[in-house]
Amino acid sequence: MSAVVPGWRCRWCRSDRAAVVLDLGNQPAADRFPGPEDPAPDPVHPLRMVMCDRCHLAQLEEDPTGPEQPLGVEPAALVAQARNGVADLVAGGLLPPGAWVGEMRSPHGGSWLERVREIAPDAVLLDGPGTVPGLAADLVVDSLGLMHEADQRAAWDARVDSLAPDGVLALHVHPLSVIVRDGTWNALRHGHFAYFSITVLVEMARSTGLVPVGFWRYPLYGGTRLLALAREGSRHSLGAGRVAAGLVAAEAAAEAAAGVTEPRAVQALQRQVARSTSVLRGWLDANTGTVVAYGAASRAVALFALAGVTADDVLAVVDASPAKRGRAMPGGPSPRVPVLGPDILAEVRPDKVLLLVPDLLEEVRAAHPEVEAFGGRWVVAEPELVEVEPLSRDGGRWR
Repeated sequence: MSAVVPGWRCRWCRSDRAAVVLDLGNQPAADRFPGPEDPAPDPVHPLRMVMCDRCHLAQLEEDPTGPEQPLGVEPAALVAQARNGVADLVAGGLLPPGAWVGEMRSPHGGSWLERVREIAPDAVLLDGPGTVPGLAADLVVDSLGLMHEADQRAAWDARVDSLAPDGVLALHVHPLSVIVRDGTWNALRHGHFAYFSITVLVEMARSTGLVPVGFWRYPLYGGTRLLALAREGSRHSLGAGRVAAGLVAAEAAAEAAAGVTEPRAVQALQRQVARSTSVLRGWLDANTGTVVAYGAASRAVALFALAGVTADDVLAVVDASPAKRGRAMPGGPSPRVPVLGPDILAEVRPDKVLLLVPDLLEEVRAAHPEVEAFGGRWVVAEPELVEVEPLSRDGGRWR
């Protein structure tokens, strides 16, 4: 793969050497959904993932886009993930009664503090770590937030500085190992500055005096991880740390076997780009019925753009977010695919509904039984294009 741009520096260790592991060419900003008045074509910008030669952090090479206001609505799958994560922190003794809890918010929407209030009502919820001089948290939660920080070193230091001496930093991440395993190359987008292996994340922690004190795995997005960290020598590191160390070591061994800290293994994502876009393009070309997509997510932007999806292929993309309705999917050729509300599912009775966020299947299927009642089929777009068997009216399969 080609070299990085001149003047590049690692977002963590400041090295000036890296390998390009995934190059999607010029792509539109994934959170900028154009309105009817916006001229076409949309502005595009280089989109490449590189891996630092020194610390092995996979990261966005550059991002000339400006931050957009998050427009998404938190799905039920993320609410359930937050609830499970908080429950595990409580069970692990990392969220004790009366703890002061802060949060580093993520543009993905929602807040784990709401689940803390639900599960640990005696916790003291802080507006934000570091907002009051001298105020430190017993627990700082960060769900998919750290990856949105352009300066990883400064962002990490801010999180560590927010902790009380025995405080815990709980990081919920979508690990690079899962992205590579599932071939979900479209996890790469502007605004996502870092892609963490657990191996690299633990090394980042150790370099700042933090050690693992808790570790959990979840099925969201094909597999997410919750890594709890505390200062070495703190009461948590002397107790829960022993159990966590074994779990983290097993995860690191699996990552080493998969090679995810080496550029060659991650470069396998590049081959998946052509495969998945050509499969989608072929499916759309062969389809003779009406297609509506569901989920105007950032991960769908590059997929649509590279597959050349237009309103001639997909009538519309349905999204639960009112802020996205009346806009369009960015980056694709004309005519742009509009983003509309769920009412269109009953109005047009599509033959196929292309689900662009697989984790939403159970939620949207329950919310929109009219799709299958009218004879339509749900089709999951990734990691492989799969047509879902329809449910019968009594909850079984159609007979």
